[in-house]
Amino acid sequence: MTNSFKDLSKHFLNNEFGAIEDHDLGVRFLKLRSVSRKNTIKELCCLHNVETDGKRSNILFEEVFNNEVITEDHIDSYIKEKYDEERSSRREQEDYLIDQLNRLHAFNWGGSKGNSLEKNIVDNYVKKIKSYDQINEEIESNLLSSLRGYTLNSWYNHWTSILIEDIFKDNQNVLPTVGLIKKVDFFICNIPFDLKVTYFPEQLMKEKLRDCGYGNELTRTKKICRNLNIHIPDDLKNEALKSHLQGILKERQDQRARNFIDELNYQKIEIINSSMNNPNELKVWLYENQGEMRFDASNRFFLILVNNTNLSESWKIKRNIVFLREKINEHLETLVQDSDSLTTRFHWSKNDTWYECKSDILFINYQE
Repeated sequence: MTNSFKDLSKHFLNNEFGAIEDHDLGVRFLKLRSVSRKNTIKELCCLHNVETDGKRSNILFEEVFNNEVITEDHIDSYIKEKYDEERSSRREQEDYLIDQLNRLHAFNWGGSKGNSLEKNIVDNYVKKIKSYDQINEEIESNLLSSLRGYTLNSWYNHWTSILIEDIFKDNQNVLPTVGLIKKVDFFICNIPFDLKVTYFPEQLMKEKLRDCGYGNELTRTKKICRNLNIHIPDDLKNEALKSHLQGILKERQDQRARNFIDELNYQKIEIINSSMNNPNELKVWLYENQGEMRFDASNRFFLILVNNTNLSESWKIKRNIVFLREKINEHLETLVQDSDSLTTRFHWSKNDTWYECKSDILFINYQE
């Protein structure tokens, strides 16, 4: 097993998760990796009479990996026990946390979506403003608002992600991880998965709207606004402008405004429904359209949140834990019975290479 450990460690450092999963001992390596921190690996060693005195955690990790007496069942039992300890404290606070998350009434990144907050500050304030008085005014107004929005949204995403992960990890068909391990949040049927909670991609929606003959969403939004004599500001970027104008249209009592919003929502829901009937297309698209800096071919479980009544409020589904638990647990039962359908092949154009991994996708559709 010694050479296996060295090989798997090298694959892990190089983000070669396909090679890890293909290895006979790859899943054992990943499970132990999640308990390889000093306290947990020492505790596991003590349970199975492995000497720990004076040994670093990485040495103990290798020794446990190579110890054939410590079976995978032993490892699974230990992981479940440690997870239950962690989970009990979070469970006590869960109702309070959900209540706090429900106090967020607007999901607004404050101009920093897709950016780091630092990049937004440098690009839009530091490099553009020469006046000392003006930059102080911006700090007190726009920048403070941007900071608040970015912080609140990040807070919301962090805690809802923990709640949703716990739904998966609580399921009897799922083995959790204990410590943080890159690209693995849990195991389903001994398959490692990285959970991605997201929405239907905006870029793909644009492509699908164009392909179905609807055209450009912003162009059509501005056209109906002109027809209704709604002011179109020139100080907003395209995505912010589209959201702003559609917000005004939703509040209008004019039948033309209502018809426009209803038709747009209908077109988008039809596209999403079509994607639900052909989920592999979306899985492949999500892999092939990763950011280059964060590219990998690890196994992923995509959770796609869709508010059928108001797509712009799909973010609220993240805190609807009772609804999410029901849908996720239903899906996990069917997945256990049909895990052979997970193989996904995709082409990464940046290096002209085909990759193969396992992935699953679950649409959570909420109707108000």
